[in-house]
Amino acid sequence: MNAMTEPLLFKQTIDGQERELVSFATHPAKYQHWTLSVEGDVARLKLDINEDGGIKPGYKLKLNSYDLGVDIELHDAINRIRFEHPSVKVVVFESGKEKIWCSGANIYMLGLSTHGWKVNFCKFTNETRNGLEDSSRHDGLKAIASVTGACAGGGYELALACDRIIMVDDRSSTVSLPEVPLLGVLPGTGGLTRVTDKRKVRRDLADIFSLTSEGVRADRAKDWKLIDAHAKPQQFGQLLAIEIEALRAASTRGKASKGIELTALKPVIDDAGYHYSTVDAAVDRTRRIATITVKAPAAAIESTPEAIEAAGASWYPLKMQRELDDAILNLRTNELEVGTWVIKTQGQAQQMIRMDQVLDNLKDHWLVRETTGALRRTLARLDVTSRSLIALVDSGSCFAGTFYEVALACDRIYMLDLPDSPDAAPALQLSPANFGWFPAVNGLSRLQTRFYEDDTVINQLKGLGDSPLRADQALALGLVTLSPDDIDWEDEIRIMLEERTSMSPDAMTGLEASLRFPGKETMETRIFGRLSAWQNWIFIRPNAVGEEGALKLFGTGKKAKFDWKRV
Repeated sequence: MNAMTEPLLFKQTIDGQERELVSFATHPAKYQHWTLSVEGDVARLKLDINEDGGIKPGYKLKLNSYDLGVDIELHDAINRIRFEHPSVKVVVFESGKEKIWCSGANIYMLGLSTHGWKVNFCKFTNETRNGLEDSSRHDGLKAIASVTGACAGGGYELALACDRIIMVDDRSSTVSLPEVPLLGVLPGTGGLTRVTDKRKVRRDLADIFSLTSEGVRADRAKDWKLIDAHAKPQQFGQLLAIEIEALRAASTRGKASKGIELTALKPVIDDAGYHYSTVDAAVDRTRRIATITVKAPAAAIESTPEAIEAAGASWYPLKMQRELDDAILNLRTNELEVGTWVIKTQGQAQQMIRMDQVLDNLKDHWLVRETTGALRRTLARLDVTSRSLIALVDSGSCFAGTFYEVALACDRIYMLDLPDSPDAAPALQLSPANFGWFPAVNGLSRLQTRFYEDDTVINQLKGLGDSPLRADQALALGLVTLSPDDIDWEDEIRIMLEERTSMSPDAMTGLEASLRFPGKETMETRIFGRLSAWQNWIFIRPNAVGEEGALKLFGTGKKAKFDWKRV
């Protein structure tokens, strides 16, 4: 597919049937809803949504309301700022419409959508907003919401993901989270959690705010910590300039003169799955299993700043990250019934250890820093994916360093033991990448999560260096789940997968989400583990989506009829 010409929703024949597939590939030349402009170290993202540009037919995107297509463009634009404009320190989010900043997710789109579409839409939107915060926290890319007009629902949730929110005090601009009173659902992209955990809004005030459909104007919004600053229209430009300067001073981004072009990914999509140069996602729709194989570099990667920049989007770590991320999104959105993903790697472990050494040696170079950040966000996307994730460390595997992080994101890790042929046995290797480069959404490394922050165990593992570990050693250290030998391997893996795919998908999603992030909570784990779970449940309740539910009747003039029983 060519991102310059292909639509975001397209038809393709798969297994003899014509299906609608979503593509997450786009380009600024294709944007219908966002305008990206860069002036020195400030990027401006202006939202001016094309009412007739919905990703699916049947609704109009009125009042700067958005659907999945709008957020695919936003995801692309932020990535282009990261890689194509490395000198940018501050992103300003603005509206291209008068009196409306953004009214949030399009209600009619939600009313027409299947349950799976709604949930995947909310998850992707959440991840895009989490990515903004991730770039601010780790890479110094700061963001400010310049609110001029009504800022409601998912629009306010976008503002909440920024470092600063400023609002014009024109007596008509407001912020609101009106989902509960108007739709009978929750602010599903983190609104409730960011209001309390990030902005520290007192819970009783958050309660009032979340039940106030008309919104809150500038003075009260500032008093309640819902925004950071406000100004009259005549002084608003000056306030924005002051806020930009403060964020510019807080940014840790460097002074790289030019970036690299994020060239279009060109996966081959066919009956067998989704195929890239470094990643292959083979889909068995009958067994409901996808096998994702990630290939190590065939040769040593570029290791000098000049060579890395010359390689650009073809530099292996970045190419692999982009392809893996795209494969995850394609499988999540287009293959709803494929509920088990088997993760495999292929190649020489030493090449992965060398890759991690390059990432470590050049960690202060802008492109290496941004690539590491992109890998961190892709691994986090894997963490919160509602699929059974099984890593298989078998012959030809190279689960070393960064690749072992992929295994650690899985629910189980099986490693082949070849006691009679130790030289041919697969090995597992750790590197510094496994000790904090890629924190999960709980703020901990995956090894810390796995071992409940047991410093004794973590220090023991650090002492191993990058020594190759056989299956028996990895099992004794707790680094894998089970290590069948070559006699039992095929039968044990087959039985395990058959058992896994026979379970209730709903129960498996709940089980996996509950087990992946033990211990302390963060804002992100609360969003994905608690808020998303409640929203998921509410989305199938008749009070929201029944024929007389609030979401179904919105805009008709009819009043919702609720089942008053509390469950």
